[in-house]
Amino acid sequence: MSDESTEVGLPVDRNRLPERFENPGLPEHHARLTDTDPAAEKRAARIITGLFGLSALGTIGALVAYFAVPPGETVASIRLSTLLIGLGLAVAFGAAGIAAIHWSKALMNDHEKVEYRHPQASDRATREEAVAMLKEGAEDTNLSRRGALKGAMISALALAPLGFAVPLIGSVGGDWNVSKFRHTMWKQGLRLTHDPSGEPIKASDVTVGSAVHVIPDGLSEVEDVLEEKAKAVVLLIRMDPRDLKEADDRKDWSYQGIVAYSKICTHVGCPVALYEQQTHHLLCPCHQSTFDIADGAKVVFGPADRPLPQLPITVDDEGYLVAQSDFHEPIGPSFWERLK
Repeated sequence: MSDESTEVGLPVDRNRLPERFENPGLPEHHARLTDTDPAAEKRAARIITGLFGLSALGTIGALVAYFAVPPGETVASIRLSTLLIGLGLAVAFGAAGIAAIHWSKALMNDHEKVEYRHPQASDRATREEAVAMLKEGAEDTNLSRRGALKGAMISALALAPLGFAVPLIGSVGGDWNVSKFRHTMWKQGLRLTHDPSGEPIKASDVTVGSAVHVIPDGLSEVEDVLEEKAKAVVLLIRMDPRDLKEADDRKDWSYQGIVAYSKICTHVGCPVALYEQQTHHLLCPCHQSTFDIADGAKVVFGPADRPLPQLPITVDDEGYLVAQSDFHEPIGPSFWERLK
């Protein structure tokens, strides 16, 4: 009696199924236009050559942009410089990739081949066969009779790394005074101001549960605004003083429940700014590191392994929030000679 199954909607007689299927073989090969028409082959070679040439021009354009349009000191100038360099590199690598794909599809051998599996340990004959196949592949490119294409490819590949290497080498000779990264521009008596307006902040204006983005007073007057801001940005939060868990040596670092912490995540340096009022948790949007602001900004979740540095604050005679000092440790994810 046959074993019937209706899993796919139709009965199947398993007793009539063959033990094995015959190899159907390779499908009929269909020649490409470039295989039968010499004019089409030459046209494809010209297109590929042009794409490699475009790739070389893209690399040159990226280098010109790097030297002709330096980043400067403003966000707009940095954006323009990055955009132009990025466009040049996109053209360079995009055109080279398209050229390689078009070359393999239009000019290289497209005959179907079957390669049977063999034991992993190859014998001498197999290795010789592999070498022969590599030689066959090299000959299949027909580089020997396509001089222009070969020259365009070599030029594009030789120039491509320069788009990355020149800016990298240019930055190596920069300022290696690492000690300046140990400190920010915060100092005793310096007022906390709103980011980006620079308006001073009164303690009486900060309500319980609010979070304020803060920069140092006078930031716009320093020589390198972006560098100093990247180090000195702070998040100011006010909570019920009864919810604060403060170490004995930091009890005077806050003011009536107002605390200030660096916005630079101690994982990879992303800005942490997502504050959950009910849990007092501060979340980094990049990798979900979570800090408990009520308990010294300690890490409660995620890959960060250090609390956020706290900025000691107080108020001046006019009631404005001011720093007591700079951070007592380097901000950010890593630093020379940092002790964990």
